[in-house]
Formats: sequence, structure tokens, C-alpha cells
Amino acid sequence: MTTTVFSARKIITMNPSLPEATHIAVCDGRILAVGNAESMAELARHQGDMQHDDRFADRVIMPGMVEGHSHAHEGALWQYLYLGYYPRRDPEGTLWQGIQDTAAMQARLRAAADAMPAGEPIIAWGFDPIFFGDQVVDRHALDTAVSDRPVVIVHLSFHAMTVNSAMIERAGLDRHTHIEGVLLDDQGNPTGSIKEMAAMHAIHESLGINVFDIVSQPDTLRRFGRAATQAGVTTATDLFNPLTDEGIQALETVTQEDDFPLRLVPAMSTLGRPIDEGIERLAACCEKSNPRLHFGLAKVMSDGSMPAFTCRMKWPHYHNGMPNGAWNASPEELRRVIQAYHQAGVHLQIHTNGDEAVELILDCLQEALELWPRLDHRHTLHHCQVADQAQMRRAKALGVCMNLLTNHLYYWGDVHADTVLGWERAQRLNPAASVLRHGIPLAIHSDAPVTPLGPLFTAHVACTRKTASGQLLGPFERIDVPQALEAVTLGAAYTLKLDHLVGSLEMGKYADMAVLDRDPLAGDGEALAEVGVVATMLGGRVHEA
Repeated sequence: MTTTVFSARKIITMNPSLPEATHIAVCDGRILAVGNAESMAELARHQGDMQHDDRFADRVIMPGMVEGHSHAHEGALWQYLYLGYYPRRDPEGTLWQGIQDTAAMQARLRAAADAMPAGEPIIAWGFDPIFFGDQVVDRHALDTAVSDRPVVIVHLSFHAMTVNSAMIERAGLDRHTHIEGVLLDDQGNPTGSIKEMAAMHAIHESLGINVFDIVSQPDTLRRFGRAATQAGVTTATDLFNPLTDEGIQALETVTQEDDFPLRLVPAMSTLGRPIDEGIERLAACCEKSNPRLHFGLAKVMSDGSMPAFTCRMKWPHYHNGMPNGAWNASPEELRRVIQAYHQAGVHLQIHTNGDEAVELILDCLQEALELWPRLDHRHTLHHCQVADQAQMRRAKALGVCMNLLTNHLYYWGDVHADTVLGWERAQRLNPAASVLRHGIPLAIHSDAPVTPLGPLFTAHVACTRKTASGQLLGPFERIDVPQALEAVTLGAAYTLKLDHLVGSLEMGKYADMAVLDRDPLAGDGEALAEVGVVATMLGGRVHEA
């Protein structure tokens, strides 16, 4: 095989034995050598024919970034109407303006209805009522905009929906209001607010469209790959994949395409399916892995979302007095699922937003490890946004990893400090520095499409801990730039048990790289937000951003 040597102004390797270099040799999709011009000349004496590629000679190369908690339906949601508060860019780079009040949301819904065939349902996403203050957005607000067809608005958290009267009638929720998560008014009628998975399933079922199942479409995965390239990501999770037969086939098909720019790591959703069946399906999937498709993860959903007030909080619960959140499965069921999958040797990725959920899951993991000890299990708690110091000490003792939703600080930090958590708890929101102080393996993530896919911005937030308004939350939980870059490369790879393949630029690993327009180590955390992605390389193949 021909060896290609890429040169750069600087190569950041994330390898402590050789932190920086200027040249990297790639052969058969893997890294043959890392070093300087002299070491490459010496290599040529033994290697023979070597090509030189200097197109990035004035750029900076670092390991392709690893998004340890994202969702591939980021690649498909843009076929639906965007109703988010903040402006967002889709995978093709088009900018969608945000919606800041009810009137603007109603206008966008009416415009969509006017452009669609009569009776066709409107599906929208990205809405977050926590930014609308005292403005009530319920079935009546949606009916005022569109009443002649079903309207379904999926909240940005993906833990709640708001629907209009036509959708309530179509789903039969006006007659079956006993479903947990269907909120009722004082007269016992549905308000249009739908919370958590069981109630949302009733909407999906009657609509015939499930936003979590659209990952089974090959074009969804291709668009997700394009979004990843723009962000400098070369390995990404799809952390709530139903792994249907159709979905597995789509994953196999797309990852075997020569020009697909991403290594995918799907995590099978465990709740809502028989335990034995899930374990058997995951084991069968592992045999279908290929270099760009890594099966083996299982996802457990404990509680809900903080902005939706559905995550489970320890006393004194929510700062504004809202009722405590919801479990996506009973604590007893969560124990059974965790113990069974752990006993089967499965690598667990566990959603734990509130500190009460963290406490329960640590209890479950401790029981499982006492019954079936496992070395190097790397079970990972995701989000764990207000984990306290005692919980982090337990996590360290149990060998648990943590992957924090750092972007939450920027997008929701202001409202959390004022309304959801209060000032004191907001200081420990996504406590990255404490996680590292306790010696816990750390990754940080975007939870795309909940927040935009972009590990360099996520690293910027972890370093600065500034909210959208510029408020500093938790200065003692800031980490430095090298720590943040490790959390989006080698740290995230470690939580996926892929650190032997990706996350750093070392001999033998996949030649996966991000090409940047400037050195992320040259400035402070503020400067990270300005670093641009020029291209990525997957196995040495260049994909322009």
C-alpha cells in the first residue's frame, strides 16, 4: 500500500509521549508514523514509495473529535419545521432564525400550513417553553394558529411535546386521559402538553411517525455525517437507536459506502423491550460491526429533562417549586435492566439528568457490581448535570465514567440559576473540574440535536462556563483548554471503549483527523469558539468541511 505523508504547521496528537509534531504518515487507513520532516525522511529509507500531501501545510491538525452523546436524527429533523429559541444551522449550512415569542411561533405555523396540502399534519421541533416565561403555549395557542390539521411540536429536550386539539382527537387522548404524562386542566381535559416516552408514544403511534425511528433511513445517516464533518467530528454516537431490522440494515449500508465520513457508535435503547430479547439482539448486532460501525452499547433512560421539569431532583427539588420529575421506568425496572445487561457483559450508557437519578443509578450499579464484579466495565453516566461531591466519590469507587452535557451551561444556564436550580446548585452545573479532581474519566457532549453538534464550542463552554447572557456560573468548575480538548477526543473515546482506535494520533490507530484554521492551544477558552474546521480525514481520506 502507498504511504501518504501529510504535513501541517502543527499537529496536536493528544499522545503525552509525543504531544506535538509536524508530519503524519498514513498507510491503509491507519497511522504509520508521527513526527517531523527528518523522521519521515528516515521512514522513507525503509518504507519505499511515499507520497507527500502539503495541502494543509499552513493548518493545524488534531485528532478527529469524538462526540460521545449525540443522536443521528440530527440528520433528519430539518425536514420538519424548526421552532427553536436560538438560531441554528442545518447540515447544509442554512441558517434558521429563532422564535422568541408565541406570536412569532404562530405565524411560522400558519405559513407552514399555507404551504402544505390540506389536512397534512405539521410536525415541528426545537420548541422550549422555558424561554417563553409567562406566555402559555398549549393546545389553544396552537389551535389559534392552525386548527384544520394535527400539529405536533417536539420540544428541544425530546422529552415532551405540545399538540393541538386536532392531534389530541386523532390520538384519542380526549377519551383515554389516564395515560401518564398527558397533562390535564382543572376540568380534566388534556392541555396539549405531553411529557416523557409513554405519553409521546401514543402521539407517535397515531401519527404514524416516530422521530426516534427516522434514524433507520440511510439519508438521515448521510446528513448526520455531513453535519459531523462541519464540526470536525469523525466518531459519533447515536445514543438512542431502536436497532430495528430496517435500522440495522441502514447502518450497515451507509457505513460501508466509501465516501461516508464518520464512524458510528449506536447505542440500543433498552426500555420498552423484553430484557432477554434486547440482550440477544445486541449480541447479534455486534457480529455486524465494521471499521466504521461499532455495536455493543446499550442505553438506559432513567429520568427526564431539566428544562421540561421532568428530571428527578433530590430535596429541595426545583427552585421554583415545580413538582419533582418523572422516571422513564420505575426504579425497580431500572434495577432489573441494569443488572441483567451488566451480567451479560454489555457496556451501559445511562441517562441521569437530576441528582436523584444519579443516586438511584449508582445504587443499581453498586448492586450489580457486588453480584457480578467486572473489571474495566466503563459504564458511563450521561448528563449528570448536578451530581454532588459525594456522588462523584461513589462514581470513582465504582469505576464509572461521566459524560457531561456542558452546552447546557450556555443555552440554559441563566434560566437554571434564576428558576430551575437557584444560584448555589447552578455553580455545580456540569461540574467538569470536580469530575477530573476525583479522577473520574471525563467526556463532554452536545446531545445534538438538543444543542448544535460542535465539540470545539462544547470545549469553549467547559473552559469559560459563561451563559448566553455572559453570566459566569461556577468559576471553580472551569477546566483548561488541554483538558477540554482531551474530553472531546481521547476522553470521549475512552467512555466508548474505543481509545485504542481513535481519540489520539498514534502509530496503529485509525488515521482520523480534524484540520483547523488555527491552533486551539494558542489562546484561552474564549478563543476556542472562533476556531474553524477546514476538513476532516477518516482513515486518511479527506472530507472538506
